Amino acid sequence: MNKDHLSGKDQTGRRDFVKKSILAATGISIIPRHVMGGPNFLAPSDTLTKAVIGVGGMGQYHLNYEGTKLVAICDADANHLASTLQKVGQFVKGHRDFREVLDRKDVDIVHIATPPHWHGLMSIMAAQAGKDVWCEKPMTRTIGEGKRVVEAMEAHGTMFRLNTWFRFKDNFYGMGIPVKKIKKVVDSGALGWPLKVTISGVTGFNWKFYWVGKENLVPQPVPDHLDYDMWLGPAPEKPYNPHRVHSTFRGYWDYDGGGLGDMGQHYIDPVQYFLGKDDTSPIRVEVDSPQQHYDAVGTWRKITYTYADGCQIILDGENKDKSAAYIEGPDGKIFKGFKSTIQNLDGLIDSLPDPEEQIGNFSESVRTRQKFALNEVNGHRSATVVNMGIIALRLGRTLRFDPVKQEFIDDEQANRLINQPMRESWAQ
Repeated sequence: MNKDHLSGKDQTGRRDFVKKSILAATGISIIPRHVMGGPNFLAPSDTLTKAVIGVGGMGQYHLNYEGTKLVAICDADANHLASTLQKVGQFVKGHRDFREVLDRKDVDIVHIATPPHWHGLMSIMAAQAGKDVWCEKPMTRTIGEGKRVVEAMEAHGTMFRLNTWFRFKDNFYGMGIPVKKIKKVVDSGALGWPLKVTISGVTGFNWKFYWVGKENLVPQPVPDHLDYDMWLGPAPEKPYNPHRVHSTFRGYWDYDGGGLGDMGQHYIDPVQYFLGKDDTSPIRVEVDSPQQHYDAVGTWRKITYTYADGCQIILDGENKDKSAAYIEGPDGKIFKGFKSTIQNLDGLIDSLPDPEEQIGNFSESVRTRQKFALNEVNGHRSATVVNMGIIALRLGRTLRFDPVKQEFIDDEQANRLINQPMRESWAQ
């Protein structure tokens, strides 16, 4: 492997020398970015640079996007790093420690494609380092981490994008249409109020129950190519087993929440949007599930969320209601494939005003310093719905929630799961 892939010192020196020579010869003056408008200011001609942290899974799909230039990748697994460096070319540098990426002055955007137990802490540290953040879903593994991400983005003026996109583009799973049309119908009042939304295989959504963990994992030697201590990061220290990491990490509470953690924000975020709940959370969550293991994620039968106004989201894990509508109100229903009990639905949609425009290109958000469509604020609220369900599953009981204080009511054990301790070396 070319040494410059990892250090880049020689290449950087040569580039700086050539740049200075050209400027001296032509008499051109360059005004530093921070003088024009602060460290995050970008002239229209600037190329946005990015680094991807975590290239063993989803990171592979985000090496190139939206007019940005990849300058760095990072992974705790040397094999993932080496194979990706061969793919991206000699001018991209590799790192084993993400803090080296955050220290680099030539990185504008950090794409966090690690397991979810890293999302919150890395997002906060990236904001502190002056980087804008593109983060995979779920936004955070705990409600408390989400609150701290919101605070950090606000404090540092950071642009944040969560990587689920159905609220602003593409057809939405079983509906086969963009969420924009669903929102127009809901906003019109044609379905009545309150509404019940059922998310199940019947209505076009797969909860991916193969993301379950194994109980009583046998400790094994850590392979030489994996920095397991870095992979664990803020998560509790537990013996290595290959099923705990990489492609099967979603089956363990320390890192994710099974199918609910994997797909929940994809499915629930658009519901928060078209129900108009971006600034609030449900006040109650009920669960019907087998008793969960303390370490390994299991399956569940049903999770029901209720909002203060009576709206509900039903997660039907057993696909038990075979006649379920996706959205049901007192005056109408919408089913899978956007079939409806409302007469002349297409005509109704065409007659309605479009929802407020949203920024759906992260490069535009970074350049204009305007919030992205799915940002840390509304993303935290939809992640909270997911994490409320995970906490109720782990405890095996109904929980009441205060959307303003963002804490459970009269349940100390549940509230301890809002702010879960990090390993001492990573605690902030």
